[in-house]
Amino acid sequence: MYTLILHGRRLVELQIWRNLRVSVTLLQNASFSSPSDVSPRKGQNFTVSSYLVDSLGLTRKLADSISKKVTFEEKGHPDSVLTLLRTHGFTDSQISTIITDYPLLLVADADESLAPKLKLLQNRGASTSELTEVLSKVPKILRIKKDKALGRYYDFVKEIIEADKSSKFERLCLSLPQGSKQENKIRNVLVLRDLGVPQRLLFPLLISRSAHVCGKERFEESLKKVLEMGFDPTTPKFVKALHTVYELSDKTIEEKVNVYKRLGFGVGDVWKIFKKHPSFLKFSEKNISNSIDTFLGLGFSRVELAGMVKRFPQCIGLSTETVKKKNEFLVEKMNWPLKSLALFPHVFGCSMEKRIVPRCEVIKALMSKGLLGSELPSVSSVLACTDHMFMKTYVSKHDDKVFVDELMAIFTKDGDL
Repeated sequence: MYTLILHGRRLVELQIWRNLRVSVTLLQNASFSSPSDVSPRKGQNFTVSSYLVDSLGLTRKLADSISKKVTFEEKGHPDSVLTLLRTHGFTDSQISTIITDYPLLLVADADESLAPKLKLLQNRGASTSELTEVLSKVPKILRIKKDKALGRYYDFVKEIIEADKSSKFERLCLSLPQGSKQENKIRNVLVLRDLGVPQRLLFPLLISRSAHVCGKERFEESLKKVLEMGFDPTTPKFVKALHTVYELSDKTIEEKVNVYKRLGFGVGDVWKIFKKHPSFLKFSEKNISNSIDTFLGLGFSRVELAGMVKRFPQCIGLSTETVKKKNEFLVEKMNWPLKSLALFPHVFGCSMEKRIVPRCEVIKALMSKGLLGSELPSVSSVLACTDHMFMKTYVSKHDDKVFVDELMAIFTKDGDL
């Protein structure tokens, strides 16, 4: 019945000597210092972000994002990893892609862990071009410890990459390890590929530890339900919906729907919201009730709240502290009415530090000079647009360049753009 299966060295500066004794001491230290002596050390302003910018040429924004996922205080291990990858033919562009997807690779043991795995794959016949292409697509397979499993997943990814290069869709029929989670996972990934799930969504599932890609009968049942709901297999929402439906039993789903019904939502509304935000049904009854009480306590009506949830389902999962903090700033300090927030609930998902505060400070500066008239711009026109559009609309269009610089200073102070 399994019918769906067809599938970076910083230079050290010597201080100017003031007397002969200091001069001799400095020269001696410089003469006998080793490479490790000149490496950045803890307390010498060494950061993961600056390392990524200097070593790989990443943008500051991307480097800052990656630095939240990996930590190291010296560059010994990272340098070894980058050197190993480069000696195996990886370009800096490919390495950047790998580190962006799998930052923890930077703290791996290059000699004891990574080198043996790369050697294993090469000994199995992998060419440099093939090795770099496959591992750039799915670098996380390098965290697999067992040689057989590593080789099996590598071959599987390679087969998909090669098959997808063809202008005509090619079904894959691979021999699978019988009676194992690997068998189920590979079979399920093949099913999803046959349905049109793209590589960028498919490969993360292959190395995922999530149960929903390792099941068999339940996977098939969940997949059937998600397809019947009309989710598009080529989109991330399809994978998220599959994950949610797999995790929740029919009884649990029914209970969640009933919770929303008691809050005034129709069954049809619940499923429309689910299609927009599949994680919607994962919220606990307590979480849902707390969110409802928070918004109602701030003065939103039940009708307004229902509309807010339909437009921005994620508002249900926000903490009471987050909602109150943003509401206080926008209503009490910026003087936007609650009705404006109800019409644009996405504002509750915006970052206070990177979007709300810097943009609103610019608006306040413009209002103080009478450059926006007597009415405050709408919430959406200020917070919904891209940075480029906001700059064009509210900052760069002014003739006074000094004033433009002042606005830029306000805009980038808290936004760190």
